[in-house]
Amino acid sequence: MKYDKKLSFVIPCYYSELSVGHVVEGIFQAFPADDYNYEIILVNDGSKDNTFSVIQELAHKHPQIIAANLSRNFGQDAALMAGYSLCTGDYIISLDDDGQNPPMEAHKLLEKIQEGYDVVFGKYHVKKHSRFKNWGSRLNDRMATCLLNKPKELTLCSYFIMTHFVVDQILKYDSGFPYIWGLILRSTDKIANVYIDHKEREFGTTTFTLGKLVMLWLNGFTSFSIKPLRLASIAGGVFSCLGFLGALYIVISQFFHPEPIVGWASLMCVLLVIGGLLMIMLGLLGEYIGRVFLSINKAPLFIIRDLYRNPEENKNEN
Repeated sequence: MKYDKKLSFVIPCYYSELSVGHVVEGIFQAFPADDYNYEIILVNDGSKDNTFSVIQELAHKHPQIIAANLSRNFGQDAALMAGYSLCTGDYIISLDDDGQNPPMEAHKLLEKIQEGYDVVFGKYHVKKHSRFKNWGSRLNDRMATCLLNKPKELTLCSYFIMTHFVVDQILKYDSGFPYIWGLILRSTDKIANVYIDHKEREFGTTTFTLGKLVMLWLNGFTSFSIKPLRLASIAGGVFSCLGFLGALYIVISQFFHPEPIVGWASLMCVLLVIGGLLMIMLGLLGEYIGRVFLSINKAPLFIIRDLYRNPEENKNEN
């Protein structure tokens, strides 16, 4: 039975010369070309190995594939944005390049979104990531719940499908700090989960680091929420009240017990704690201001250096 809707698979690629070919082959097996109309957009996010050569060769062999090469490493979310800017499908499916997202599971996402949802995220029965990456995912999920008003029952995942309507809303974002999950959550509330399988990693090692996790948090809460600033104001008010009550206690106690006030060490500890909190709050405020400054100066979300399509596909378009 032939499927009449066009699909777009968007895959950000980062040091995945060994795995991306297997991911593409899995898509071909899961979605026979005779039954499905689709395109595969592979975006090299500044990899310094042979990743772009591999995806360029794939695009040369298969007319469904578009290979894009970014001018530097912009990050996974920016690479996804670059892919979305090129896609033409009715439904857009995002998945990783490491081979842990079985393409066959996209049928479950596709079936669920046709129930009327705008976005459907995969939800793994069992995650086969490293402990550190699982911990980072849980922490990021809680951050999205607290700061971005994500429903508690909704699980976010890098394997998801969405309508072109949502992609159009995402592409309206022109700041230099994209956060795909935040853009999705502010675009629609018609979001669902569906259980999917997750594979063990067969090629290479993860590129997910603590630095990338921190940048993901910063993009999430500084670009899409002002709750951290409100939290800083609340903390300032609480410490001010505590300081006032402490001073009042000392004054009153002197009337009843007029003794020399001691406690230099404890006083220094309090000053260090409060001073540290003030510096954190100033740094947080500076982060917001800095991002506003860079956004005003129109820092690019991504820059596509090279774009390669199958020669026969280009001939057909002309």
